[in-house]
Amino acid sequence: MTARIREFLKQRTDAGPCLVVDLDVVRENYLAFAKALPDTKVFYAVKANPAPEVLALLAALGSSFDAASVAEIEMVLAAGATAERISFGNTIKKERDVARAYALGVRLFAVDCTAEVDKIARAAPGARVFCRILSDCVGAEWPLSRKFGCEPAMAADVLEHAHRLGLEAYGVSFHVGSQQRNPHAWDRALASTAAVFRECGERGLNLSMVNLGGGFPTKYLKNVPTVKTYGSTIFRALRRHFGNRIPETIIEPGRGMVGNAGVIEAEVVLVSKKSENDDVRWIYLDIGKFGGLAETMDESIRYPIRTPRDGDELAPCVLAGPTCDSADVLYEREPYALPISLEIGDKVLIEGTGAYTLKTYHI
Repeated sequence: MTARIREFLKQRTDAGPCLVVDLDVVRENYLAFAKALPDTKVFYAVKANPAPEVLALLAALGSSFDAASVAEIEMVLAAGATAERISFGNTIKKERDVARAYALGVRLFAVDCTAEVDKIARAAPGARVFCRILSDCVGAEWPLSRKFGCEPAMAADVLEHAHRLGLEAYGVSFHVGSQQRNPHAWDRALASTAAVFRECGERGLNLSMVNLGGGFPTKYLKNVPTVKTYGSTIFRALRRHFGNRIPETIIEPGRGMVGNAGVIEAEVVLVSKKSENDDVRWIYLDIGKFGGLAETMDESIRYPIRTPRDGDELAPCVLAGPTCDSADVLYEREPYALPISLEIGDKVLIEGTGAYTLKTYHI
């Protein structure tokens, strides 16, 4: 937690949980990404935190943007970025949304099947498309391995179909999984990508771009490699698979851009047990899965939690949200150790929450 966030929370009088994001940290993160891969364009994944303050800062710094919806495209434009700095990176789009994005000036679209290509050919003639391929996501704490992308062997057919319909077959994308703590995960995906480039080349299609996706982690309870480490490891993989003919590259950091910039302040609503002999307490907060902590689903993301009673004796507890939904339990399968002295009304700080959370203040 930064000194600026600490000072803001001291002066805060509002009731209820809130997320505070330090924009200075976001700025530092952007500059780190730009330095780690200097020949790669940064396309911030808007969905990670679409707050106008974050978008305006990144637009002013020169970032491009990966948008998943027309609403996100409009927010990016309102923040001061131009349409040529926007990619419509969702592979599942309504045709009318493709048409709206095209009307707003967007010319770069993601696809992963011929049916999606058909929509873009009709609604965004002449646009650039890149085909997303499946990646195994081994090593990621939040895998993204099945819903988006096609088998690499199918990608050349998708891109050739786009070419035949008058679109520009621009490149290939993949995603190695969110919160990917293994920098070498990109090597496997780039091997598949290079194979698609070769197949397309044999068909007379000269692809230009590799979208390296997101996956760059933020620190939660476990340490993660530095952005510099990711940059050097990814560059070596590019050289390994593309030799001296490295294509244009872009990255789509989201969590890695804003995750460590945010802290949620929440309140303990109740401390209880389910029986007199139960050694495990239940601690209920005024924020849960449905109020901003959706990534605790399946206990995938385990946030660092600070309390005013840190240093006291710890004991395991089940941590839950305040709603009447029985699914609103954050950590139960692997109980969370918190101070035994924690009481109703205590404020707790949930760190690393700048990405994929809600109710935001920006300083």
